[in-house]
Amino acid sequence: MTVETEPGPAGGAALVQVRTQLSLSTVAARNLATTTKSEPQMQEITSRWLLRMLPWVPVQAGTYRVNRRLSYATGRGRVSFAKTGTSVSVIAPSLREVPALRGFEDDAVLEELARRFVQRDFAPGDVLVQEGSPIEEVFLLAHGKVDRLGTGKYGEQTVVGTLADGDHIGDEALTREDGTWPYTVKAATAGVAMALSWPVFQELVDRSDALREQLLGFAADAAQAQNPHGEANIDLSAGHEGEFELPGAFVDYELRPREFELSVAQTVLKVHTRVADLYNQPMNQTEQQLRLTVQALRERQEHELINNPDFGLLSNTDFDQRIQTHSGPPTPDDLDELLAMRRDTDYLFAPSRAIAAFGRECNRRGIHPGTVDVAGKHRPTWRGVPIFPCDKIPVADTGTTSFIAMRVGEDNQGVIGLNQIGIPDEYEPGLNVRFMGIDEKAIASYLVSAYYSAAVLVPDAIGVLENVEVGHARG
Repeated sequence: MTVETEPGPAGGAALVQVRTQLSLSTVAARNLATTTKSEPQMQEITSRWLLRMLPWVPVQAGTYRVNRRLSYATGRGRVSFAKTGTSVSVIAPSLREVPALRGFEDDAVLEELARRFVQRDFAPGDVLVQEGSPIEEVFLLAHGKVDRLGTGKYGEQTVVGTLADGDHIGDEALTREDGTWPYTVKAATAGVAMALSWPVFQELVDRSDALREQLLGFAADAAQAQNPHGEANIDLSAGHEGEFELPGAFVDYELRPREFELSVAQTVLKVHTRVADLYNQPMNQTEQQLRLTVQALRERQEHELINNPDFGLLSNTDFDQRIQTHSGPPTPDDLDELLAMRRDTDYLFAPSRAIAAFGRECNRRGIHPGTVDVAGKHRPTWRGVPIFPCDKIPVADTGTTSFIAMRVGEDNQGVIGLNQIGIPDEYEPGLNVRFMGIDEKAIASYLVSAYYSAAVLVPDAIGVLENVEVGHARG
């Protein structure tokens, strides 16, 4: 029954109207109804395309060894810097990322070498070195972007590469007979370089026997017969006639091949026994807790495969397989160059914002990338290579990120995921759940562990397009 009042005539009493409810209200009815419930949801779950597209190779004893041909070429890395106000200095141990100093153990010499670098600021358009001039300095790029310019067949100037933070030039003087710059280096942005003159460097070499031996060993390796990939040559003969004496050959292997041990992501899931005993309908509480915990572990697994400093794909991409964008945002030209760096590319991975930025560049040029159906989803492609979102690839505060291109599979000398199947109490491949008991507070504990790693079988299996700008351009 509902009671309502209305104002009466002027100066009169209020009128009262009584309405009788004709049916049961929904609020009261819910007390007798059974609620239909969803399973627990979580926003952390992503598509995890990387885990889905990587071929997974089971390993024994938790270790996978990558055997390669003997290589004389030493991979480049990125030198690190410390910044105090406007002053920049070289972090000495990171000088081991320069090929000539790879494996050099004398920290005191590296410290002295780092102190000898002189800061040099540059502006857009400044020429740091000129093609054909003597190599008189080594440059470490602390900040900014520079273009390597070459001379084309008809004398025109062409961009043959772009260098950015942590890159270095000038160590070519140790291997070039004429000792001249093979290219011009011109600043594309403002930045800071650290310069070391050869006379200053030579003075330190003359005083350090260890450094002199290091450089002699590097020069000896560079003088060895090797193919364009730095691998020891296999002597062959072709096109000969008659009784030609064939060369002898053998394939030499690396003496210390790299081994990848399975990494682990773990947590202890705790469930009170009273909850597990009394509140299991219509959904099993322990199973739901475990389901969401496994999802979180798989998310962490994908993050580690990208970002782990030991086996992560970003850390294990060779310097020679890293390129910079030409203008900032990811353009079709940039992806073309990235794809051209390997004989075959199966997949491209990038954060969603980077894929959107690439789409804007295509729209601006009137280009329409194709699509392909993968697991029931339409994915964009470029040159037939599907592009998958992977938001585990970090986006810096400056709005820059990376595209990763990879060839996959053992048979194709590509990138592979590593796990071990058949482990005790296995819940999913490479993941197990082990009951740890019930404590004095009646809380049951379950150890949940995921075992995984990744391996790059040959350097050109993976490449990275770096410093990709994902913001909207003004205008």
